Amino acid sequence: YINCKLKKVADTEYRIFAELIKKVGGEVPSTGLPTDQVYKKFIELIEQNEEKLLIVVLDEIDQAVKKISDDFLYNLMRLNSELAKTQISIIGISNDAKFLEMIDPRVKSSLSEEEMVFTPYNATQLQDILKKRAEDSFKTGVVSEGVIAKCAAYAAREHGDARRALDLLRVAGEIAERISSPKIEIKHIDEANDKIERDKMLDIIDKAPRQFQLVLHSIICLTDKEKDGIFTGDVYNFYSEVCKKVNFDVLTQRRVGDIIAEFDMLGLINARVVSKGRQGRTRKIRLDIPENVLKKSKEIISDSLGI
Repeated sequence: YINCKLKKVADTEYRIFAELIKKVGGEVPSTGLPTDQVYKKFIELIEQNEEKLLIVVLDEIDQAVKKISDDFLYNLMRLNSELAKTQISIIGISNDAKFLEMIDPRVKSSLSEEEMVFTPYNATQLQDILKKRAEDSFKTGVVSEGVIAKCAAYAAREHGDARRALDLLRVAGEIAERISSPKIEIKHIDEANDKIERDKMLDIIDKAPRQFQLVLHSIICLTDKEKDGIFTGDVYNFYSEVCKKVNFDVLTQRRVGDIIAEFDMLGLINARVVSKGRQGRTRKIRLDIPENVLKKSKEIISDSLGI
C-alpha cells in the first residue's frame, strides 16, 4: 500500500520504487542510485522464494500521475514480462472520476484495467462506520443516543463523505470536552457542523487568489450599502475602482462574471439570473456568508490586500 499524496514517497518514479522495495522487506536510499539499479533490486526481492501475486495498492493514484506522469505505471506493469515467479497487479484508488482519461492509451492498454465506481455511503452505512470509530475513541456511555444518527444524516446529505461524518463526531467531542460536558449531545453535533462550515468558508477566502478576494471585497462593500441585493454590473464598477486604488490589473467583465459564478458554486453568495427588460439579463447577487463569519472574512481580505 502506498499513499501517493505523501511527499518524498510518490513524487518521483525512483521514490515510488524505493518505497515498494521497503514494503517488501528491502532497503535502498531515497535518492542516489541509478533508476535501473532500483528496478533490479525490486525484481530480486520479489523473485525470492515461492511463486506469488504481488498486489500494489496506489491510493490517490491521480496525484502521482500529475506529479511524475503515467510512465511509472507502464514500467511497473512491463516488469511482468521479466518475472518468472511473481506477477504484479495494481489497484489504483482515485476520487477523480475522470482519472482514466488522463492515462496515455499505451499505458492504459498495459494495465488491462477494470473500473469500479463506488457510490457514496448512505446514512445507514455511515452509522456503522461511526459506531465502530466511536467505540475506539470514546468511553462507554459518552455518546448520547441519537448523536451517531444525526452525524450520519448530516454527512449523507452532503454526498455521503465518511471523512465529513468523522470530522463532525471529532469536533463535537472537542466541543463537549471544552465545556466539561460528561456526554456528547445532539446540540454538540449542530455546533460542530456550524464550526466546520465556518472554518471551511474562511479557509476558502484565505487561500483564494487576490483577484478573487478583490471581487468578494466589492460584493461585501456593496452589500453593506444595498441590503436588497446588487447586480453584476455594480460589482464590476466597484471592483474596477478598487483595482485602480491598490494598483491591481483590472480583469475583463466576463472574467469577473466567471468569478462570481464560482462564488455562487462555493456557497459564498447566491446569484440569481433576472431580466432587466431591454437592458438584457443580469445576475442579482446576495451575500451568503453568515454574520458570525463575515467579520473574520473582512479581516482576512483586508490583511491580504492591504486595504
